[in-house]
Amino acid sequence: MNMEIPQELDILEMPFEGLAAYWLSIKKIMDAKKGRAILDEEIAHTDEPFILHLLETVFSNLGRNMIRRLARVKRDVQIDDYRVKIDLMRLAVFAIASGENPRKTLVRMDSKFAQPLMTEERALDMATAMFDAIKPQGVDLDTLLSVDHKLVPDRLLVKLLFFVMYARREGKQNLDRFIPHMGSRFFSEGVSLAIDNFEADFLAHHMEEIRDRTMVETGRKMDMALEMALAIRDKLAYDDIFRIARAYMP
Repeated sequence: MNMEIPQELDILEMPFEGLAAYWLSIKKIMDAKKGRAILDEEIAHTDEPFILHLLETVFSNLGRNMIRRLARVKRDVQIDDYRVKIDLMRLAVFAIASGENPRKTLVRMDSKFAQPLMTEERALDMATAMFDAIKPQGVDLDTLLSVDHKLVPDRLLVKLLFFVMYARREGKQNLDRFIPHMGSRFFSEGVSLAIDNFEADFLAHHMEEIRDRTMVETGRKMDMALEMALAIRDKLAYDDIFRIARAYMP
């Protein structure tokens, strides 16, 4: 098993082995360098929400029961956030495959929130503005068109709505040139299947199954991370912490 620290922490995308390697590396560094300095440095450079939460709470003065309760809350919050964002991608793929009216797609997307993120007029105007934004030569399409679960919801919604509108106006086959810039494997694979004329209902069900499986595995990775972090706090041996990790691995 490779124990190098992953260059980018993303608990949704990273494999169990990569997440385990991260915490084992923290154990090694904390054993070699005593004191809070290493933790404070790691906290300052970590933006992965759940891992950051563990770094801030597990190694604080909070009691073990409180740490577990807060981890459960954070786990639920993050899983819900990821589920909603993946659902937005799923609805966009359905709309692309079916040629759905973007206004109807927007209504479907709005149903994922307690209240709309923005007015219909603003959402459609911002998505329409992207047609001009992609035209200049040399424009950074990787940034402009990238779709993933780390985007804030309103920005993600606008980008997805653009793809739906583009497919409606230009034909879904013409989305092919954007696939290398889409970022999310979940979304880009769905768009590829839509371009290949897979039925919209089939794609919606297929992506729903992938979403649910991804949420289960992400939840298990979060549980593993919590137990490993607590074991580091309790100063368990490296090999014992590795045993904890292996129990969660498929």
